[in-house]
Amino acid sequence: MHDIKFIRENPAAFDAGLARRGLEPLSAPILALDSERRSVATRMQEAQSRRNDASKLIGAAMGRGDKDEAERLKTEVAELKDTLPALETEERELTQRLTDALAIIPNLPAPDVPEGADEHANLEVSRWGSPRAFNFPPREHADLGPALGLDFETGALISGARFTFLRGGMARLQRAIGQFMIDHQTSVNGYSECNTPVLVRDEAMYGTDKLPKFAEDSFRTTDGRWLIPTSEVTLTSSVMGQILDEAALPMRMTALSLCFRSEAGAAGKDTRGFIRQHQFEKCELVSVVRPEDSAAEHERMTDAAESILQALELPYRKVLLCTGDMGFGARKTYDLEVWLPGQETYREISSCSNCGDFQARRMNTRYRPEGGKGTEFVHTLNGSGLAVGRTLVAVLENYQQEDGTVEIPKALLPSMGGIDRLVPL
Repeated sequence: MHDIKFIRENPAAFDAGLARRGLEPLSAPILALDSERRSVATRMQEAQSRRNDASKLIGAAMGRGDKDEAERLKTEVAELKDTLPALETEERELTQRLTDALAIIPNLPAPDVPEGADEHANLEVSRWGSPRAFNFPPREHADLGPALGLDFETGALISGARFTFLRGGMARLQRAIGQFMIDHQTSVNGYSECNTPVLVRDEAMYGTDKLPKFAEDSFRTTDGRWLIPTSEVTLTSSVMGQILDEAALPMRMTALSLCFRSEAGAAGKDTRGFIRQHQFEKCELVSVVRPEDSAAEHERMTDAAESILQALELPYRKVLLCTGDMGFGARKTYDLEVWLPGQETYREISSCSNCGDFQARRMNTRYRPEGGKGTEFVHTLNGSGLAVGRTLVAVLENYQQEDGTVEIPKALLPSMGGIDRLVPL
């Protein structure tokens, strides 16, 4: 959510930020609506004040025996009482219209975010690891996996497209990857482990900018709740509406959870394989910090996500997203893209975003600076540390052997119950 005061005071800067996102100027219609709302609010306050004053004057008029003046004042008070509800309704409707208009405007990009229309303008920041040199043609996971327990047919049979049934060592490997991630993020990177609901109310989705824009990409239950697309929703919303003490910051939370996405906006993309599923697991990272700390926290969070790939010895690259490829609520995003030898390309496995105060304003989450007056909005950040299914894909493709088996990365062996490789079932 944008600060209307900032737009009033900096309309040109606001429009310039939107232009970097490829959007038309919006300050004029927003400020016109704001001006109308403020005008009605002023009229309402003046009417309330006059009603109170007139009510007091009635007694004074009666006291001095001026019945005509008292009757006139009573008539005026009655008219104001009739006028006020209409003004209150109009002010409430204009406030909602302004809120709705601001709610669909994306966050403004940070100054160091490169400009561009799509992923082709993203900036590669660094690479880690060297892709393995195979002495045989590496296969894609969708070809390699079924013999090892990645059962696409049964998943589709019982649930439809974009669902997969995992069996045997493949299911164990999926569990080991998730377990390793949550253990590593808590014991090494200092995140506090949480276990959150997967069903949430509108307020949680709205506060984390998933509503109204992304409603079609999420699943909704018959009672009006939403299946979370990521535990960013629940972790971030855990401080919704709160005023935090500065001493409580930074807050760093992580959760390994099921996630659900309808993928309505991804029709035709990655229909083959395990890359894009309706149901998947992800280890999410969320930070709640002071505004002055969010830039450094963004780097720290990205490092935490990278540490998983490094521990699993999976080659990857770090990419700074351009203005046209960033998410709706982000002001700056790093993507981590893991090397998939079967596809001979890097594919996204984590996005780490600094949202500034964008989500905090929607959630009304603030903190009280020590020794200061008043409160300030916190900054929120979120990232994948990592997507479990995509990590499974990366392990399958990077650790595959010519005989169709897959070696287990050393970091995962303690969780594999003595299994050191996947073999055909």
